[in-house]
Amino acid sequence: QLQASGGGLVQAGGSLRLSCANPRRTSSNNGMGWFRQAPGKEREFVAAISWNGGLTKYGDSLEGRFTVSRDRTSNTLYLRMDNLKPEDTAVYSCAAALGSGVYADPVAYRYWGLGTQVTVSS
Repeated sequence: QLQASGGGLVQAGGSLRLSCANPRRTSSNNGMGWFRQAPGKEREFVAAISWNGGLTKYGDSLEGRFTVSRDRTSNTLYLRMDNLKPEDTAVYSCAAALGSGVYADPVAYRYWGLGTQVTVSS
């Protein structure tokens, strides 16, 4: 099961790095992604990365502030978030895709981890 961590409370303009560990190594050859969901809103695509890290994709207006990466040795997915804004407040979840590429559609993902709360204060 995927395990997301690293969330917390941060002031606007601050940074956080989320991690997603995969102890069972079920996604080492799969694309992986981050999604978020704020209260009362639909789940939103944040970022995705291909199996070898060669391709990345970001949600609207997030590229430049967010950076997705992965360490295949430790089978860990990361999301670096800079210049955080109050509208970034949400539960962030990681997921492993069925394929090896980058995907923005949640239906492309097979395994989902429990989320981690990110709260950005103004």
